[in-house]
Amino acid sequence: MKGALIILFVLMAVGVVLYIGELKYRKRERKNGEGNYIEDDDIGVDNKDDIKEGDKEEEGCCGMHLVCEKDSLSPMSGEIVYYDDEELDRFFGRSGNDYTPEEVEEFREILMTLRPEDVSGWARSVTARRLELPSDVRDELLMLVNEQRSKI
Repeated sequence: MKGALIILFVLMAVGVVLYIGELKYRKRERKNGEGNYIEDDDIGVDNKDDIKEGDKEEEGCCGMHLVCEKDSLSPMSGEIVYYDDEELDRFFGRSGNDYTPEEVEEFREILMTLRPEDVSGWARSVTARRLELPSDVRDELLMLVNEQRSKI
């Protein structure tokens, strides 16, 4: 009986310590969300504006994830990066088979003007924006991504 009480008190103490740690963590995260970017100091960036949209794609794999975010076409984060294609947002909610030939050409033109290293990032961006690509353009996109991966 005495051993069970000791275990109970130890578990309660651990629970209290974890609870206090969680409160401190949430307070720190809330503070960071208000503009005090601690993580910027860790990576040596003084101004968040110095990071360009395309620079994040060129960094390469960080080794922090089971599947490299750079190789995956599915968006790992909710962050949307635009590649001078904001006009495509008007197609939100459209099916891939509902596009006119002119609209398909608009998607194709954007895809073909991307730099090769930006193609997979653009695919993630389109997916994060919940835009369904026309089926022809989707096939071309997959072909370009597979071609890019085979070069690596």
